[in-house]
Amino acid sequence: MKQFDIPEFYRSPIISKVKSFRKAQDPRKKDFTPTSINFGPVTIHIARHFGFCYGVENAIEISYRAIEENKGKRIYLLSQMIHNPDVNDDLTAHGIQFLQDTQGNTLIPFEELKSEDVVIIPAFGASIEIMNQLSAIGVDVKSYDTTCPFVEKVWNRSEKLGKDNHTIIIHGKHNHEETRATFSHSSKDAPSLVIKDMNEAQVVAQTIMGEISKDEFMRFFDGKYSNNFNPDIHLEKVGVVNQTTMLASETQEIADFFKQTMLHKYGEAEIKNHFADTRDTLCYATNDNQNSTLGLLELEADLAIVVGGYNSSNTTHLVELLEQKFPTFFIKNVSEIVSESSIQHFDIHKKELVSSAFLPQNKEHINIIITSGASCPDAQVDQVIQKVLSFFPSTLSIEEAMKNVFVEG
Repeated sequence: MKQFDIPEFYRSPIISKVKSFRKAQDPRKKDFTPTSINFGPVTIHIARHFGFCYGVENAIEISYRAIEENKGKRIYLLSQMIHNPDVNDDLTAHGIQFLQDTQGNTLIPFEELKSEDVVIIPAFGASIEIMNQLSAIGVDVKSYDTTCPFVEKVWNRSEKLGKDNHTIIIHGKHNHEETRATFSHSSKDAPSLVIKDMNEAQVVAQTIMGEISKDEFMRFFDGKYSNNFNPDIHLEKVGVVNQTTMLASETQEIADFFKQTMLHKYGEAEIKNHFADTRDTLCYATNDNQNSTLGLLELEADLAIVVGGYNSSNTTHLVELLEQKFPTFFIKNVSEIVSESSIQHFDIHKKELVSSAFLPQNKEHINIIITSGASCPDAQVDQVIQKVLSFFPSTLSIEEAMKNVFVEG
């Protein structure tokens, strides 16, 4: 695996040791069992896989290289590099400016750009329209294109499906940067439709089976289908791809559901003419993080902490999984931990910050689960662990505790 050159402050003393321990113990990364560290009065249970993935580390390395190689030039990011506020704040502190917000709204008009300006394409990628717009100005869009290779894999698969006359169904959030980019690329080659969940998949299936009219379909999915989309024609042959940060299990469930729908309508002998198997587009990092979170659900613990940006899709899905069993606190960084009895955390259902009681009181030993999203630096997880440990005066030192590292099960 490639080693990336990213700033040292993204690294961490605790997490780096944990990851080294697991790499030696499980070099092929097949074991999704959590890593546990006994600090005496508290045991920290850490997900097997979490934090920066290949695509994120690649994007960060390229971004800081752009800063180093272009001193004195104006440097822009098309939009947020990744969905982590501290990473984006550090990039802006180095002089980078954002051209758009996460919704695609203009912050700096493209008309102000000059050909010698540097524009970094974020890990989510960019639409064909935007890339053409930048190229027309004369901006170099290739030197600092940090588009994740797994996002590009989805685009390539979509192109292949389109050339084989499939309609592309994208499992994603239609206003997410990555989904907007994927939709732009897929709709170039094929009719395309964005659905966010199984409920919307069921509406598509009802349309396929003739239970919902064309007009009802068009109203329901307004703004989520490509130009000249006709459900009477374009839902006869489909393939499912995804926004790489969506729950892989949900994407597969949706794909399997459409396959069953096509089997019901056309029969086994005709299924290959109406449905494409696209499981090969699922992102390995998202899969690993989510499978590792399922590993955490095998534990008994007092609470779970998930660290990451509040607009991070993959991080939100980790919260959804953990809150099924544990009191789960979603925080952007260590600053949200106010005291041993109070924490500010993001409620993914209300979409707002709330304050809650935090650590259990008068308990001899506490078990805490900690993980993070793919856009969260290990250093932030490290800071959270150290802040939590500060509330327990008799904890072992990091050096002593690392002798107590073990794998559950």
